[in-house]
Amino acid sequence: MNSLYGTRIFTQIIALISGLIFLGGVFTSTVYAKPENSTFTNSLKLLAQINYKKKEAGIDMLAASNDPRSIDVVKALIGGKLYYVKKNKVVVFANKKEAIYEITSVLTGENLGPIKKRKLKKINTNNRIRTKIKLILNRLNLNHPEPQVRLKAANIILEDLNEGNKDILIAKLATETNVEVRKVLVIASDIADLTSSEPEKQLKALGNLSGCLIPVVYKTLTQLIETEKNKSVKNEIRAVLAGIETRRSIFAFFETLFFGLSQGSIFVLAAIGLAITFGVIGVINMAHGELIMIGAYTTFVIQLLMPNSIGLSLFLAVPAAFIVSGCIGIIIERTVIRFLYGRPLETLLATFGISLVLQQAVRTIFSPLNQSVKTPEWMSGSIMINEVFSLTMNRVVILIFLLIVFSGLLLVMKKTSIGLRVRAVSQNRNMARAMGVHAASIDALTFGLGSGIAGVAGVALSQLTNVGPNLGQAYIIDSFMVVVFGGVGNLWGTLIAGLSLGTANKFIEPFAGPVLAKILILVFIIIFIQKRPMGLFPQKGRAAVA
Repeated sequence: MNSLYGTRIFTQIIALISGLIFLGGVFTSTVYAKPENSTFTNSLKLLAQINYKKKEAGIDMLAASNDPRSIDVVKALIGGKLYYVKKNKVVVFANKKEAIYEITSVLTGENLGPIKKRKLKKINTNNRIRTKIKLILNRLNLNHPEPQVRLKAANIILEDLNEGNKDILIAKLATETNVEVRKVLVIASDIADLTSSEPEKQLKALGNLSGCLIPVVYKTLTQLIETEKNKSVKNEIRAVLAGIETRRSIFAFFETLFFGLSQGSIFVLAAIGLAITFGVIGVINMAHGELIMIGAYTTFVIQLLMPNSIGLSLFLAVPAAFIVSGCIGIIIERTVIRFLYGRPLETLLATFGISLVLQQAVRTIFSPLNQSVKTPEWMSGSIMINEVFSLTMNRVVILIFLLIVFSGLLLVMKKTSIGLRVRAVSQNRNMARAMGVHAASIDALTFGLGSGIAGVAGVALSQLTNVGPNLGQAYIIDSFMVVVFGGVGNLWGTLIAGLSLGTANKFIEPFAGPVLAKILILVFIIIFIQKRPMGLFPQKGRAAVA
């Protein structure tokens, strides 16, 4: 009897414990289960509709859901990787693998395995939806954990500011902690205050925006001055606009100066080799442009051999272009030019013929089409100084490259025995011979040095333009103008003349156009040479005697 009673008690205790465990499980799931975001879920249902208006409503609902998964959905939609299963309308991420698709549930993140294409339907968009998607993606990125992502999103929204965007940026200001992002949000708040009905708020906002170079500020002020009725506010707008325009014009000047110096650096690189050969040997080399072209094609060939190391290939192209162009220059000097010294007209005609031969050889080997040379990542993009002034990275590198090449050449000419012999021959050939200098070898070496530097110039030009058989023809006239203007054979004269002509050309172009600017500079050089036939810095030596 006692045994039966004990068994019943034990059974009841087990049942009670099981019940408590079951209730605890229900309670736990009720308390701790994360409820699904109904707005997010409904937005996915609308996206799976055929009607574009419903899809657009789904996009708006997606943005309003504040669900962290929204960014992934928007990115997948832009990238064409958002689908739904035809059978049950489940929205999924899909990645194509050969003939099938690997799909993942958007709601749960569960991998649903492979599926055939015919069982899926891609969620398509139109132009209106794509525009809205990009804007919404920037709104969602305002809550991104990375400050740089938030800053980029805030700047993009600020560029396309409207009433809805203003409210979003101002609302974000209350929670944003990053200093750079807050600056953008404060500007948005000040722009919003410009349209206030209270003059005090408007004047305070104008004071905050004084000197601001962000384009949307300038655009808003120019529009506001037409509609503003309060005289004090209108006068303040005029004053702020005047200050902004002054700053913009100053930075526009520096931007033009930078582009002028960068173009001048190209002129100097193209002309400095010609200055050496013309100054020492007295040869008018019409094939100099083709030697530049050969340097550019050397860069192209090295990139073909090293497609996975573009940056390294560019460094290797500099000595390679110098050697290839230099060797071709020495061959030209030994086989043709050495027999024509003292006959400048025949030399001009002979080198012009050589230029045609080199162009045709390149057309035969590489085809007459232009070839594209890739730019390394570290030379891409620009250095942002402010909202209206930036320095293009490839031109900055070429300007630095010019200074390195010029300094190296100057050291060779001034501090080495070879440079001493070259200068001796250029100043007095007969006296140099009497002192034991082999003038014929110096002529070949000098022509090879000038040709090699032309090849190095081709490496730089390959980063600014396409490489083609006619590349050198575009710079041969500019090279001669720089050499004549600076003084034949004078390195410092070539540097100053090239940078001056490039800068002058860029300042004249906005008013006269590129063609007329070239003509005006040519006319200036002709008049200048009439007054100073030997150029800015006349070279003492054989060229001066001639």
